[in-house]
Amino acid sequence: MRYNLSNKYKAIVIGGSAGSFQGITQILANVPKDFPLPMFLCLHRLKHVRHGFVEALSIKSNKVIAEPFDKETIKRGAVYLAPANYHMCLELGNTVALSTEELVNNSRPAIDLTFESASYVYRDKLIGILLSGANKDGAYGMMKIKQRDGLTIVQDPKESMINAMPNAALAATKIDYTLNVTQIIDFLYELDKLYKTA
Repeated sequence: MRYNLSNKYKAIVIGGSAGSFQGITQILANVPKDFPLPMFLCLHRLKHVRHGFVEALSIKSNKVIAEPFDKETIKRGAVYLAPANYHMCLELGNTVALSTEELVNNSRPAIDLTFESASYVYRDKLIGILLSGANKDGAYGMMKIKQRDGLTIVQDPKESMINAMPNAALAATKIDYTLNVTQIIDFLYELDKLYKTA
């Protein structure tokens, strides 16, 4: 599959909920170790389980995964995971902001907040990827990414273990690519190649 890509992108946000763990672990296992863009993962998780999730994601990951501190400076090529029971937003000035404000879409962290804040900071230089999930969290965020000329990808609902989340995004806005996980990995390889030949 051919993708309309450029090396203008500065960040990637990935959201997922029920049924997304297998997909995200496959992506992390295959993304190049020196992939240059920071990646922000907002995954619904048990709020009282503080430990083990990063370790589970890290087992096969090519990249180091970290839960950021509030006001932490964003580093090139780093992978940030929203901590349990915290919203993770991105701020102008290249920092991460954490908060314990009210639940959004019955979730904290909420994908919509991460996606919307990232779209405000990165505008047309953002890529949003939404994976399997059982509710509509992320659909509004994908709409904001699209409105600000970012690039949007949803996991193919036919492949998603639970397709409510991808379908909600497809209903909310015009999505650029509907891909299975293997194609998402291929997309990231193609993007990586662009940066290495630029």
